Amino acid sequence: MDVFLTALSLYIIAATLIAVYARKGVRSQEDFFIGGRNIGGIVSALTYAATTYSAFMMVGLVGFTYATGIGSAGFELMYLVGTLFLLSYYGPKIWKMSRERGFVTPSEIFTERYGLRVTKLIAIIALIALIPYTSAQMIGVALILERNIQISFQSGIMLTAFLVAIWALLGGLRGVAWTDAVQGSVILLTAILAVFWIFWWGFGAGVTSFMTNLENAEEILQFPNSFWTPLRFAGFVVPWFFFSLTNPQVFQRLFIPKDTSALRKMILLFAIFGFIYTVLTTFMGLELRALSENGSFPQIENRDSVTPVILTFMPEWLALLVSLSIIAAAVTTSNSIILTLSSMASRDLSKSRSVLAGEAAVVVMTVLAALFALKRADYIVVLSVLSSTILLCQLPIILGIFHGKKGKELTGILTLLCGSSIAITSIFGITPPYLPVSIWVFLASFTVYMVLSRIEG
Repeated sequence: MDVFLTALSLYIIAATLIAVYARKGVRSQEDFFIGGRNIGGIVSALTYAATTYSAFMMVGLVGFTYATGIGSAGFELMYLVGTLFLLSYYGPKIWKMSRERGFVTPSEIFTERYGLRVTKLIAIIALIALIPYTSAQMIGVALILERNIQISFQSGIMLTAFLVAIWALLGGLRGVAWTDAVQGSVILLTAILAVFWIFWWGFGAGVTSFMTNLENAEEILQFPNSFWTPLRFAGFVVPWFFFSLTNPQVFQRLFIPKDTSALRKMILLFAIFGFIYTVLTTFMGLELRALSENGSFPQIENRDSVTPVILTFMPEWLALLVSLSIIAAAVTTSNSIILTLSSMASRDLSKSRSVLAGEAAVVVMTVLAALFALKRADYIVVLSVLSSTILLCQLPIILGIFHGKKGKELTGILTLLCGSSIAITSIFGITPPYLPVSIWVFLASFTVYMVLSRIEG
């Protein structure tokens, strides 16, 4: 505990100093929210990766794979395939538009085509959708703190919220990106060490021992299985496949590379990072499930507790590294989301161009996310997919910008309202029958857009 507290304190001090130093370059909202559009390719790739891969992976996906099997790897790899396809085709177009027209917030791209009301509505939907996603990061950190320093879950949430707010306020995007460059490397290295240590610790006899134990888990290597039915798999994949276009915190990352070379490097390096990290985290979940089957590791009911429990078996130095990597990834993802939401709140909703207005929004959004996290409403993976499901309603009007000239304000408003209302009401148990909610959102949004765009012209 003392060693962990010391390491955590050093991490907090170092990140704070980076944020303070980065603040010196902040003179406008463009500097504060998108780093002055002057971020290099390697840093852009690592900040994109750290924004995307967070507590969702090392806590959420490890536990999800442990509980549901190999289908989790397919679900997450489909996200990666979709992201790389969409970034390769749309990334250069979005980067060019943001430069030529001075976009700072993700929703400003819609103003010219669909009008200010659509821009404002998208900002409101993003505020609603990303509170659960941000809370998922806070939950991941709180679970680690609860396990390592024996503070309450509630206290862990409060500490995480404080760090998220203070670092976003001090450093802006540039500070977050600089810390991501270091943290992204540490996250990947730590995952490699954890996977190899677990295999050596649990399966000294080699691969045969691993496979024999895993086969005892019945459905864990099967796809489909009782959990991963084709419809459920589709329900998870659909919002995740289009994540890079519909989630504003990563969409905004396309504004930050300093030139086209940096953009290409960002996409390539992210592809390498994403593939390796996905394989590592899903394999770790399978390792731990196999160990549960042979009695070397406890049977875990709450899948979000799988990673925190294995930390208690690791040597202190490795548990410390894994814990800090999870905390770093979750906090930096939260920083990124809060900064994006703050840019939308200040520029799209209040029309303020001052940095002070954005800073006020940082505080408000962090408090809201912390309150949601305290409810601990659902599993981390479910919260993350829920956010992307709500945001999926934007997809038709995003694609409409690049693939047609029909559809204006009314089309945009009703498309957004139809899709988002289906997703939001599902939170309260009101869902259409037969198909997963995400597929209903996808079908309803595109249907409304196609019909109204033809009528509105």
